[in-house]
Amino acid sequence: MYRPSKLILAVLAVWLAGASAAWAHSKSAFQDDMRKLWEDHVAWTRLYIISVAGNLPDAKLNAERLLRNQTDIGNAVADFYGRPAADQLTALLKDHILIAADLVGAAKAGDQTKVADAKKRWYANADDIAGFLHKANPDHWPLAALQSAMKTHLDQTLDEATHRLGGKFDQDIKDYDAIVDHILHMADTLSSGIIAQFPAKFDKA
Repeated sequence: MYRPSKLILAVLAVWLAGASAAWAHSKSAFQDDMRKLWEDHVAWTRLYIISVAGNLPDAKLNAERLLRNQTDIGNAVADFYGRPAADQLTALLKDHILIAADLVGAAKAGDQTKVADAKKRWYANADDIAGFLHKANPDHWPLAALQSAMKTHLDQTLDEATHRLGGKFDQDIKDYDAIVDHILHMADTLSSGIIAQFPAKFDKA
């Protein structure tokens, strides 16, 4: 029976250790990537709102780019929660965007009945997203905290759209500054929760 030499075993151990380190996620890079994804989320949302408010021809293109961002966010967590869960998160986030588009369109048209319906569905979807994330990582993502964070995100985006549609551009700019601050905090909460839940998947730095 063949038995590898101690030298071969030692070389193999070194190679495996190096490979493991190469496969590990960088904590700092992961945090930066999560921030970029969620900052893109609010940036493309803003561009879509501006396009709709101003009857600009790029509204559809902005909506398509915004929907792609939801796929990117799902892909970012697939390595941790698996492809089916990542696809489910993407679907929830796409609903978040599509309902928001309904809401902005109804508000621009002045249809308060449709505004109320879209708003109800939008906040229900936010609770669904919070519930999904909590079940994925209950120890590090408390449900109440996620629900509060999602509600704040929706409240701020609604203010932004309302002020933009109403021509209150100075307030609209302040809204966006607040939105970015909040979404970066949300992104840090998500990345730190994943790092805490899956420490073996990250480097030790």
